[in-house]
Amino acid sequence: MNTIEKFNEHVMATYGRYPLVMESGSDECAVDEDGKKYIDFGSGIGTNSLGYCNDDWVNAVCDQVKTLQHTSNYYYTKVQADFASKLAEATGMDKIFFGNSGAEANECAIKIARKYSFDKYGKGRHNIITLVNSFHGRTLTTLSATGQDVFHNYFFPFTEGFIYVEANNIEDLKSKIDNTVCAIMFEYVQGEGGVLTLDKEFVDAIYEIAEKNDILTISDEVQTGVGRTGKFLAGDNYGKKADIITLAKGIAGGLPMGACLTGKKCSGVLTGGTHGSTFGGNPVCCAGGLAVLNKAADSDFLDEVVKKGEYFRKKLSEIDEVVSTSGIGLMIGITLKSKKAGDMAKAALEKGLLVLTAKDKLRLLPPLTVTYDEIDEGMKILAEILA
Repeated sequence: MNTIEKFNEHVMATYGRYPLVMESGSDECAVDEDGKKYIDFGSGIGTNSLGYCNDDWVNAVCDQVKTLQHTSNYYYTKVQADFASKLAEATGMDKIFFGNSGAEANECAIKIARKYSFDKYGKGRHNIITLVNSFHGRTLTTLSATGQDVFHNYFFPFTEGFIYVEANNIEDLKSKIDNTVCAIMFEYVQGEGGVLTLDKEFVDAIYEIAEKNDILTISDEVQTGVGRTGKFLAGDNYGKKADIITLAKGIAGGLPMGACLTGKKCSGVLTGGTHGSTFGGNPVCCAGGLAVLNKAADSDFLDEVVKKGEYFRKKLSEIDEVVSTSGIGLMIGITLKSKKAGDMAKAALEKGLLVLTAKDKLRLLPPLTVTYDEIDEGMKILAEILA
């Protein structure tokens, strides 16, 4: 029995997997169990932010594993304190709750928004506006928050209290505001929704309306945060900072970590017993997170992310099959002229290049540490299959 057969015998078939068995990885390249090398322009869906087995990251994680792998949150750890301090400094936020994933971070944000409003106004002000085409997670509540009908099936009844607004439609947003709304939740770039970027005017309107009505803003930066767009937070590209920010994916370089951050306005909302997570703030994950922040929070490093993003887009503009690109920094959506994105992702895999899809687009989320030589090598493969 080969690995894939053995895998499928006992693992639930919840993913559309490619026939690739990962064996190892180094820098920006993965290697399968047959020794074939792949340039990775997907980085585990934006999670391996420093590539595979970055030396500093590996040393930090291994040192922590040999020191203390876990303790309950009844106690304190220095590594969590150091990570929280560094993350607060990088984001300008006040308080942090650590979980294990983006969905958990978003669940925490939803709870904070509703409790903030309950504490201040009482029952009935619990609705949260999210955007059509958004994606906020796979738990029942974050599926409910996700503004895509395709996800609203099978698992009835869904969590109530979400209102969907068309992205970049200010009039639609205004029409949905009433005294039952406690928060507006959004992604600056809708990743799973097709790498669609919010207009500055629409983002400005969100913040103006929220401030006027004491409605909280929640920016889901699970995919856009931790340097992905060339700023540590995607909101920095708009000059905005939400009341609540969620992070995950690239925050710990490949280890399960999610974080819900608040500004001072919401810093005291969650109190003893109102939320928790057994593995949240795990010492090993925090050590990995510190190694990521030591690089990704550096302004020179972020400037390079911007330049690499521009380099990618220049290369893509030279390919006839590419109609246009979307996204910011190293978060890139590619609209194709006639070929299907799913077919091209499979063709790229065969040639030794890992890419992603989002709706009908090809999607690139390379490690933030990708080199120009690796970009050239990967783009040569992409140009070949798109021809």
